Amino acid sequence: MMMTVLLCIFLLFASVSKYSLAQVDATSLQVNWYQDTCPDAERIIYAWVQKVLTDEPRMAASLLRLHFHDCFVNGCDASVLLDDTDTFTGEKNADPNINSLRGFEVIDAIKSDLEFVCPGIVSCADILATVARDSVVLSNGPGWDVQMGRKDSLTASFNDTNNNLPFPKEDLNTLINKFQKAGLDIVDMVALSGAHTIGQARCSTFNATLQARSSSAEPGDQDFLASLAQFCSSSPDSDNPLAPFDLVTPATFDNQYFINLLSGEAVLPSDHALVAGNSPTLEIVEVYARDQQSFFTDFTRSMLRMGSLNPLTGENGQIRRNCRVIN
Repeated sequence: MMMTVLLCIFLLFASVSKYSLAQVDATSLQVNWYQDTCPDAERIIYAWVQKVLTDEPRMAASLLRLHFHDCFVNGCDASVLLDDTDTFTGEKNADPNINSLRGFEVIDAIKSDLEFVCPGIVSCADILATVARDSVVLSNGPGWDVQMGRKDSLTASFNDTNNNLPFPKEDLNTLINKFQKAGLDIVDMVALSGAHTIGQARCSTFNATLQARSSSAEPGDQDFLASLAQFCSSSPDSDNPLAPFDLVTPATFDNQYFINLLSGEAVLPSDHALVAGNSPTLEIVEVYARDQQSFFTDFTRSMLRMGSLNPLTGENGQIRRNCRVIN
């Protein structure tokens, strides 16, 4: 009983603190931003995401990840979409992104349609925020009203991508520090990590740590890690195969990821860190594993917070005609 009371107090504090720790400029973003200038914008974006996910459900995680990787590098400004040029090095080939991020062609197709219907109106940054929401909804997850009004950046940062984005092999303190640097707290971190309820990870991101994790794991956990190693070594798919984050419901956005964590079935070291030892995030994981609605509520709030980090608005930035290049 005492533990339950303490947990409720902890979650209440966390829920309140998550709105005071981050430096968020949400006042300049609005729901229904394109209602007068491009009223069909959200319908067009949704239709494209629906079509793509019908053909390839895995793309939901990829589109969601694009928004995450964009916002963690100097704010949600579509900098992640810029291609390299002879005089410019963007973010696509930085360590966390190269041979990892995908879905750029989907954004291109959406942007092309929007430029035909309402040229020069809808930003690439707002497209990223909207496809992330639609990908979650179409994977049976929660929905939310996307705040829009972002402009697109005129530059990108290869170095900040390497320094700011969380890596799958990092320990919990490093992960917490990176989220705090971005303007997000530990509740946001755990909730947003729940995006791993869909998608897959390349075996190369965790293979090197499997043996070390197995040596200190519980017997049941060792069985899972052994099966993961076997899968990666025997998969016929490619030289660098993909393993689902969630073997139970891999294409459904639910709370199974957190249930898996508590069962010792964490694919990435960064996932395992959320429940290892006396981790301060363990209690949050336990709540989400028990109560899917609590996870959904916090996830939508954290997505809105992340989507509001350092947006370019007003006279700052531009509306790119092509998301890959500056006008």
